[in-house]
Amino acid sequence: MAKKGKKGKKACLPKKKCCVSKDKCRRCPLLALKRGTLPTGYTVKKRKLVKLPDAA
Repeated sequence: MAKKGKKGKKACLPKKKCCVSKDKCRRCPLLALKRGTLPTGYTVKKRKLVKLPDAA
């Protein structure tokens, strides 16, 4: 059995909710919004990651 390594980094979604009481981690939705790395179709409202409704 082969070991699983971190060679192929896969883009992971930000966490569902911001952890306000802890130090901000790399998956924080607020930091992703600030950096511009939030996936398309998502936004942050009230420190929670929400999916945008389709604009059709």
